[in-house]
Amino acid sequence: QVQLVESGGGLVQAGDSLRLSCAASGLIFNGYTMGWFRQAPGKEREFVAAMRGDIYYADSVKGRFTISRDYAKNAVHLQMNSLKPGDTAVYYCVASFGRIETQTSKYAYWGQGTQVTVSS
Repeated sequence: QVQLVESGGGLVQAGDSLRLSCAASGLIFNGYTMGWFRQAPGKEREFVAAMRGDIYYADSVKGRFTISRDYAKNAVHLQMNSLKPGDTAVYYCVASFGRIETQTSKYAYWGQGTQVTVSS
């Protein structure tokens, strides 16, 4: 059974940094695309970043967020710098056996989410 467990969310001020982590189990980590989506109140879930061999970022976070993987620990991280109030959302860790995609429907496995709140 695939499990994705996020951690690292919290309340920060604009300009601060946060590092989200996702521990993955029940899958062959090397064979999966791992990524992050987010959902702000009243909005649809949106793609943030993903990596397999390549790395892909949403335009809204490019240059501020960095995704990385720890293959030894089956973990994926999202380093978020220069946070803005518009980054406030629940952040979800995702996994897919396929290539990097930006649509929510392409990801079969989702974590429970971790709240990130950025105050102005």
